[in-house]
Amino acid sequence: MPITPRRMPFMQHINELRKRLTVVIAVVGVLTLVGYYFSDEIYRILVGPMLPVLGDNGSYTLDLLEAMSNRFRLGMFGAVVVGSPVIIYETLAFFVPALKPKERRWFGWTALAAGLLFIAGVAFCYALILEPSTQWLVEQSGETFELLLRAQSAMSFAMWFLAGFGLAFEVPVVVFYLVYFNVVPYATLRKNWRVVWVVMAVVAAMITPDWNPWSMGALAGAMIGLFEGSMLLVRVMLNRKIKAEAAPFVDDDE
Repeated sequence: MPITPRRMPFMQHINELRKRLTVVIAVVGVLTLVGYYFSDEIYRILVGPMLPVLGDNGSYTLDLLEAMSNRFRLGMFGAVVVGSPVIIYETLAFFVPALKPKERRWFGWTALAAGLLFIAGVAFCYALILEPSTQWLVEQSGETFELLLRAQSAMSFAMWFLAGFGLAFEVPVVVFYLVYFNVVPYATLRKNWRVVWVVMAVVAAMITPDWNPWSMGALAGAMIGLFEGSMLLVRVMLNRKIKAEAAPFVDDDE
């Protein structure tokens, strides 16, 4: 569907939302059915880094309907991944008309950046976090407990971590729009960097519930690095805006 004009009556906005939701639901629904038949391949890809640790474990089902529901979950996961360009486009096409022309010029680039950052976060987790986190959790069984892992648990663990890292890597986009829309001025963020670092460490601990120091530290370090990099980028891209905001304070001091 094309992007609609900026000005529309309220009911037309509701109708526009309904049409775009229909497109998203139809695309995800069809891809989910396709993904259902490729659920074995999706599962092996999803938990791939965990397999060297789990071996034959992590594929058990304890309920008659569980295998079928797992396949649908895997199919929907694959549908969201493959259909994400359509989902992103339909979402942006609904909100973009409400933006001013000056704001629209950034929206396409930041949408692209958001997609690439999410992929980077997922790749970071997939390559460096999933296997050591799984190893650490398996080792917690020690000699007392014997791990009998359900496929549903392994899937949920991998999906949670991948999605969490992908969203956590959106820090630069969040920082850009906080400064761009003057929700939090650049000077305030720069002055309170210690608070921001602590908040990011807390968020990293919440996203990684395995209590593994490696996964928490890696995510916190990545988020802090992205924050500092985005602050430098914002300083360059929004230099005029930042100087204009700082000018009144300079005049008052004089």
